[in-house]
Amino acid sequence: MIKVFGHTSPDTDSTGSPIIWAWYLNEVRKTPAQAVLQGEPNTEAAWMLTRWNLDKPDIIGGVEKGEQCVIVDTNNPAELPAAINDADVIEIIDHHMLAGGIKTKAPINITIRPLACTATIMHDLIGDDMARAPEGVKGAMLTCILSDTLEFRSPTTTPHDRAVAEKLAADLGVNIIDYAAQMFAAKSDVSAFSDEALLRMDSKEYELGGKKLRISVLETTAPATLLARKDALVAAMPGVAAADGADEVLLFVIDILREEATLLVPNDFVRQIAETSFQASVSGDTVVLPGIMSRKKQIIPALAV
Repeated sequence: MIKVFGHTSPDTDSTGSPIIWAWYLNEVRKTPAQAVLQGEPNTEAAWMLTRWNLDKPDIIGGVEKGEQCVIVDTNNPAELPAAINDADVIEIIDHHMLAGGIKTKAPINITIRPLACTATIMHDLIGDDMARAPEGVKGAMLTCILSDTLEFRSPTTTPHDRAVAEKLAADLGVNIIDYAAQMFAAKSDVSAFSDEALLRMDSKEYELGGKKLRISVLETTAPATLLARKDALVAAMPGVAAADGADEVLLFVIDILREEATLLVPNDFVRQIAETSFQASVSGDTVVLPGIMSRKKQIIPALAV
């Protein structure tokens, strides 16, 4: 049984894409496969599962030696099981920059394309067989694309992502504006999560100036709710960093509707990063960064000290 999974702290794309590809392997390629997750899905991803009557994939704690795997929505070993190079990775489908470090047992298919969403790539790879896809698979695909593009607001959005989403929405009889509003409402409801969980909910590891950073983003239509927890989030940062082997946590609260980010500034090091990376003037414990929406395209590439 092939396990299909994405990165740790699974967002919507890393929850939906394993489901999509496991369906394709099972139903089209006739190869037994199982979608699994590396952690609990975020609130938007959990809403997607309910909305389209999809079973939540099992959560795995690791992979076994020689176990066949397909990796989706990442190619970064830091976001994969510790024993990934002991497993048998047979395929990678992703839309992030090539990180390096994954060792395979044999030549494999690797598809990495400059699109906003892994699900868009899967739509293209599945091709004419999309006509066979059940409503749940198409619904997951649409949700992934709208999530990763922030309903086409993100600078990572390409015309092809938009065209695929609009085609899927038409097939499903879904109004994109109304549907995205429901998605983002689910994404914004984080009241049940601890401060530590929020800091890990959507985060990537990154090294800058010899320091290991956890770059966390929280995309929301209700930023005031999150910023009301600012002091508690800042207080939780050192513990999360220490537990995760990082030196610092950077938290960006992305306001989907205003198309801007608020960076929490707990100390002089983060202040220096903000001022150097974004040419911002920081006078307090937060700084608003107009137009900043994408960690992949606007935050991580800009980071400097």
